[in-house]
Amino acid sequence: MLCPICKGKTVKNGFQNNKQRYKCKNCGKRFQQTYTYHAYKATTNYFIKSLLKEGCGVRSIGRILNISTKTVLSRMLKISKQIKAPCFSKHSCKFEVDEMFIKIANGKSQNWLIYAIEQKTKHIVNFIIGGRNKENIKSVINKVLLLEPIKIYTDKLPIYKSLIPTAIHKRFQYCTNKIERMNLNLRMHIKRLSRKTICFTRNEKYLEAHLRIYFWS
Repeated sequence: MLCPICKGKTVKNGFQNNKQRYKCKNCGKRFQQTYTYHAYKATTNYFIKSLLKEGCGVRSIGRILNISTKTVLSRMLKISKQIKAPCFSKHSCKFEVDEMFIKIANGKSQNWLIYAIEQKTKHIVNFIIGGRNKENIKSVINKVLLLEPIKIYTDKLPIYKSLIPTAIHKRFQYCTNKIERMNLNLRMHIKRLSRKTICFTRNEKYLEAHLRIYFWS
């Protein structure tokens, strides 16, 4: 038996429920070859990530993998914390910035996904969830300005004019085609963001975790 974590050599380490346990000689990980509880399988996290990115809801994933919805949610948070936003260091690029309305809990407050993409590679530079106000939009724009862009394309929301230098700010009818298409992909691939359904997210932290997995994993 090889360790599922570091692939090191293992030794036998007693029994649990009449099943042989093993211990890694390298990292000390204790495990057994088969588990009754399906969430212990080594492939569980991989399938959760894949299904989240293919439009499956939390309950659907639970039914497919035969695990509880609480396990899916806790694993989703754990996976997202291990994901770091990739460093985009290429300067003098063109970027698109947009806001997309999202529904959280009962939908009484206005919530938006504000994010920026690099036009050519569609790399997600930064995103934030919250109100469509100057403070939130500024946090996304500032991240883009650090990359010394040659152009930033937005819609005609007045807030952008005070945050982006006029020389690189462009606003016209079809200038945000790439990010508008990304909005459609998000609606199709993330169940929480689908329109005219009963699907919505109860807590902002789960939506943020889902987006980190979708954008950067």
